[in-house]
Amino acid sequence: MAHIPYGYKIIDGKAVVDEEQAENIRNFYKGYISGLALKVAAKNAGLKLYHSSAGRMLRNRHYLGDDFYPDIIDKEIFDKAEEIRIVRASSLGRIRELEKQEKPEVRVRFTMPKVQLKYTDPFEQAKYAYGLIESEVIENE
Repeated sequence: MAHIPYGYKIIDGKAVVDEEQAENIRNFYKGYISGLALKVAAKNAGLKLYHSSAGRMLRNRHYLGDDFYPDIIDKEIFDKAEEIRIVRASSLGRIRELEKQEKPEVRVRFTMPKVQLKYTDPFEQAKYAYGLIESEVIENE
């Protein structure tokens, strides 16, 4: 595993909770829920994080526990923090729905005659074979 989230350590191939770091995480969530800004809540919890890093930590679902990581935060606290984050982001105009644009469906048919062995050089043979491919756009069948 390339990266272990803050709050965990690996012992004998299993993720276990680092209690000191886990307490920082719990304090971070409590601070954020109590009304502090992301960076301030992180700083008060003993975490040196930028705003974006604190936001990612707040949304890290590993803290709920999964098949590999034990839980650090219960679902109620996690959901409350996410609800507050969405309300704050919405009030600042930071959440926007992307307009769905319909993509025109273009159907293409490819045809290729039987390839003959013409070259001993594999690159030349490949160039010849790819040159045989023909495509046509299929308009409303």
